[in-house]
Amino acid sequence: MLHFSNDEFSARLKRLQREMAAHGLDAMLLFAQESMYWLTGYDTFGFCFFQCLIVRADGRLALLTRSADLRQAQHTSILADIRVWTDRRDATPAEQLLATVRDLGIAGGRLGAEFESHGLTHANGRKLEAAFAGSFDLVDASEIVTRLRSVKSPAEIAFVREAARLSDAADEAGLAAIHAGADEGEILAAQHNAVFSAGGDYPANEFIIGSGRDALLCRYKSGRRRLDARDQITLEFAGVYRHYHAALMRTVVVGDVSPRHSELYTAAREALLACEAEIRPGRTAGDVFAAHARVMDAHGLEAHRLAACGYSLGAKFTPSWMDWPMFYEGNDWMLEPGMVMFAHMILMDSESGTAMCLGRTSLTTTTGSEVLNGADASLRMR
Repeated sequence: MLHFSNDEFSARLKRLQREMAAHGLDAMLLFAQESMYWLTGYDTFGFCFFQCLIVRADGRLALLTRSADLRQAQHTSILADIRVWTDRRDATPAEQLLATVRDLGIAGGRLGAEFESHGLTHANGRKLEAAFAGSFDLVDASEIVTRLRSVKSPAEIAFVREAARLSDAADEAGLAAIHAGADEGEILAAQHNAVFSAGGDYPANEFIIGSGRDALLCRYKSGRRRLDARDQITLEFAGVYRHYHAALMRTVVVGDVSPRHSELYTAAREALLACEAEIRPGRTAGDVFAAHARVMDAHGLEAHRLAACGYSLGAKFTPSWMDWPMFYEGNDWMLEPGMVMFAHMILMDSESGTAMCLGRTSLTTTTGSEVLNGADASLRMR
């Protein structure tokens, strides 16, 4: 069930060890499922409970998890040292983690912990700090693996390209299902079928679909409707392969295109191209946002745009496929070759009830960016 070679995992571990040495860490406590998957292949949604991957400075790995995930870890990862904390009324997994750390010969020192993670709730974080107080110096090392994961290897990029192919298939299927009278559920089903039937995975968050006034939303909401003869529908979705995501976004007009739709589309397309021109080595995530803001504001749309216009993509788990860095004002995270970036132009004019969104995924190359999906960024009408 391993999706990468042992050499690939070894190279990732060595990259992490170098960063640990640079930060003066004797070990790391990884709580992010993305970190565990990247480093070992371990694939589960069991991170909704307490679990931790311990990485010693010398590269030794040990996982502490629940009994429900023991075979999951054995089957999907390179891990050999897998330990189980016991579910019971008075369970103390943080205390068992401390005992495991000591058993691994880590007798004190500086430990890096991934505090910014959906795999470590605030309540469990407090128990973690209480258990380790007086024995180890816990420091926030949440960004270390996140930054390493942001630059993809050739093997990862191959999976991203497959995810992009699946996103185009979902796009085509969704567009084919859109027409006056169409049910949103049928459109959504067509998109998911295109991904699943071709070997893809569940996305890390729900596909976004909304028509009518709900086309102005950029989150999933429960409830379906049928499209009117004149309507608008916003779709944001992703092709997913081996948990790697490639996202697409568009607003489709049903019936006649209003002048406002045309105005907003012109600005969105211009802004998208301006952002993609900034997705290149040596530029920052903030530079990409500045291009977005410059174009939108020149069209008089400052009140209708968002304060962020995209983010990194990769192997992500619920509740979100969004990864770091994000495109927002002043973000000084430098872009590098191998980064996969999703730029989305979202315009929501609540006064007229008009939506227009356009987004696609690019790979940062040594000289610029390569658009991976959504090659046809024209205004779609059904």
